[in-house]
Amino acid sequence: MRGHVTAGLTLAAALVLAVPLAAQGADLGGAAERVRAAWARGDVAGVLSGSPRILVQLPGADPSAPIERSQAEAMLRGFVRGAEEVETLVRAARVVGEARGYVELVRRYRVRGTQEVQRQTVLLSYREGPDGWVLTELRIGR
Repeated sequence: MRGHVTAGLTLAAALVLAVPLAAQGADLGGAAERVRAAWARGDVAGVLSGSPRILVQLPGADPSAPIERSQAEAMLRGFVRGAEEVETLVRAARVVGEARGYVELVRRYRVRGTQEVQRQTVLLSYREGPDGWVLTELRIGR
Protein backbone atom coordinates (compact mmCIF):
# COMPACT_ATOMS: atom_id res chain seq x y z
CA MET A 1 0.00 0.00 0.00
CA ARG A 2 2.85 2.39 0.83
CA GLY A 3 4.15 2.18 -2.76
CA HIS A 4 0.72 3.11 -4.10
CA VAL A 5 0.53 6.14 -1.83
CA THR A 6 4.00 7.19 -2.96
CA ALA A 7 3.02 6.86 -6.63
CA GLY A 8 -0.08 9.00 -6.05
CA LEU A 9 1.94 11.60 -4.21
CA THR A 10 4.52 11.62 -7.01
CA LEU A 11 1.79 12.31 -9.56
CA ALA A 12 0.31 15.06 -7.39
CA ALA A 13 3.75 16.62 -6.78
CA ALA A 14 4.46 16.61 -10.50
CA LEU A 15 1.25 18.55 -11.10
CA VAL A 16 2.25 21.17 -8.55
CA LEU A 17 5.95 21.45 -9.40
CA ALA A 18 5.81 21.12 -13.18
CA VAL A 19 7.27 23.82 -15.40
CA PRO A 20 5.20 24.13 -18.59
CA LEU A 21 7.05 23.95 -21.89
CA ALA A 22 5.33 26.35 -24.29
CA ALA A 23 5.14 24.38 -27.56
CA GLN A 24 4.39 21.02 -25.95
CA GLY A 25 2.00 22.58 -23.42
CA ALA A 26 -0.32 23.78 -26.16
CA ASP A 27 -0.61 20.23 -27.51
CA LEU A 28 -1.17 18.88 -24.00
CA GLY A 29 -3.81 21.57 -23.50
CA GLY A 30 -5.64 20.18 -26.52
CA ALA A 31 -5.43 16.67 -25.09
CA ALA A 32 -6.71 18.00 -21.76
CA GLU A 33 -9.69 19.65 -23.44
CA ARG A 34 -10.50 16.48 -25.42
CA VAL A 35 -10.46 14.32 -22.28
CA ARG A 36 -12.52 16.93 -20.38
CA ALA A 37 -15.16 17.02 -23.11
CA ALA A 38 -15.28 13.21 -23.32
CA TRP A 39 -15.65 12.92 -19.54
CA ALA A 40 -18.42 15.54 -19.50
CA ARG A 41 -20.32 13.55 -22.19
CA GLY A 42 -19.86 10.30 -20.28
CA ASP A 43 -17.80 8.99 -23.21
CA VAL A 44 -15.49 6.51 -21.45
CA ALA A 45 -14.10 5.26 -24.77
CA GLY A 46 -13.25 8.85 -25.69
CA VAL A 47 -11.47 9.40 -22.36
CA LEU A 48 -9.25 6.37 -23.00
CA SER A 49 -8.97 6.79 -26.78
CA GLY A 50 -5.59 5.98 -28.30
CA SER A 51 -4.21 4.41 -25.13
CA PRO A 52 -3.31 0.75 -25.52
CA ARG A 53 -2.59 0.14 -21.79
CA ILE A 54 -3.59 2.26 -18.80
CA LEU A 55 -2.93 2.13 -15.08
CA VAL A 56 -6.25 2.81 -13.33
CA GLN A 57 -6.84 3.72 -9.70
CA LEU A 58 -10.38 4.20 -8.43
CA PRO A 59 -11.26 5.53 -4.96
CA GLY A 60 -10.74 2.97 -2.22
CA ALA A 61 -8.79 0.58 -4.44
CA ASP A 62 -5.14 -0.05 -5.11
CA PRO A 63 -3.93 0.93 -8.58
CA SER A 64 -4.11 -1.74 -11.23
CA ALA A 65 -1.08 -2.79 -13.16
CA PRO A 66 -1.35 -1.24 -16.64
CA ILE A 67 -4.32 -2.99 -18.24
CA GLU A 68 -5.72 -3.21 -21.76
CA ARG A 69 -7.96 -0.34 -22.82
CA SER A 70 -11.04 -2.60 -23.00
CA GLN A 71 -10.56 -3.62 -19.35
CA ALA A 72 -9.99 -0.01 -18.32
CA GLU A 73 -13.19 1.01 -20.16
CA ALA A 74 -15.19 -1.64 -18.30
CA MET A 75 -13.77 -0.52 -14.94
CA LEU A 76 -14.46 3.14 -15.64
CA ARG A 77 -17.96 2.49 -17.01
CA GLY A 78 -18.82 0.60 -13.83
CA PHE A 79 -17.44 3.44 -11.74
CA VAL A 80 -19.40 6.25 -13.42
CA ARG A 81 -22.61 4.25 -13.85
CA GLY A 82 -25.40 5.94 -11.94
CA ALA A 83 -23.75 9.37 -11.93
CA GLU A 84 -24.96 12.49 -13.72
CA GLU A 85 -22.13 14.81 -14.66
CA VAL A 86 -22.79 18.40 -13.62
CA GLU A 87 -19.50 20.01 -14.65
CA THR A 88 -16.00 18.93 -15.64
CA LEU A 89 -13.15 21.45 -15.64
CA VAL A 90 -9.46 21.30 -16.52
CA ARG A 91 -7.69 22.53 -13.42
CA ALA A 92 -4.14 22.02 -14.74
CA ALA A 93 -2.27 20.73 -17.79
CA ARG A 94 1.50 20.69 -17.45
CA VAL A 95 4.43 19.22 -19.30
CA VAL A 96 7.14 17.90 -17.01
CA GLY A 97 10.51 16.83 -18.34
CA GLU A 98 10.92 15.02 -21.59
CA ALA A 99 7.71 13.71 -23.11
CA ARG A 100 5.69 13.54 -19.85
CA GLY A 101 2.56 15.50 -19.07
CA TYR A 102 -0.06 15.66 -16.36
CA VAL A 103 -3.66 16.84 -16.46
CA GLU A 104 -5.92 17.45 -13.49
CA LEU A 105 -9.68 17.49 -13.97
CA VAL A 106 -12.23 18.56 -11.39
CA ARG A 107 -15.43 16.62 -11.74
CA ARG A 108 -18.74 17.72 -10.22
CA TYR A 109 -21.52 15.12 -10.38
CA ARG A 110 -24.57 13.84 -8.57
CA VAL A 111 -25.76 10.32 -8.00
CA ARG A 112 -28.91 9.78 -10.05
CA GLY A 113 -32.01 10.36 -7.99
CA THR A 114 -30.29 12.78 -5.59
CA GLN A 115 -29.72 16.52 -5.62
CA GLU A 116 -26.42 16.65 -3.73
CA VAL A 117 -23.50 17.62 -5.96
CA GLN A 118 -20.25 15.86 -5.17
CA ARG A 119 -16.72 16.72 -6.29
CA GLN A 120 -13.79 14.55 -7.36
CA THR A 121 -10.34 15.11 -8.76
CA VAL A 122 -9.22 13.07 -11.76
CA LEU A 123 -5.44 12.93 -12.31
CA LEU A 124 -4.20 11.85 -15.73
CA SER A 125 -0.64 11.07 -16.72
CA TYR A 126 0.42 11.27 -20.36
CA ARG A 127 3.49 10.46 -22.39
CA GLU A 128 4.21 12.12 -25.68
CA GLY A 129 4.36 9.77 -28.63
CA PRO A 130 4.92 10.34 -32.34
CA ASP A 131 1.18 10.94 -32.85
CA GLY A 132 0.60 13.14 -29.79
CA TRP A 133 -0.15 12.66 -26.11
CA VAL A 134 -1.10 9.15 -24.93
CA LEU A 135 -2.86 8.54 -21.62
CA THR A 136 -0.90 6.13 -19.41
CA GLU A 137 -2.51 6.60 -15.97
CA LEU A 138 -5.91 7.60 -14.65
CA ARG A 139 -6.34 8.13 -10.90
CA ILE A 140 -9.57 9.29 -9.31
CA GLY A 141 -9.38 10.86 -5.86
CA ARG A 142 -11.95 10.43 -3.13
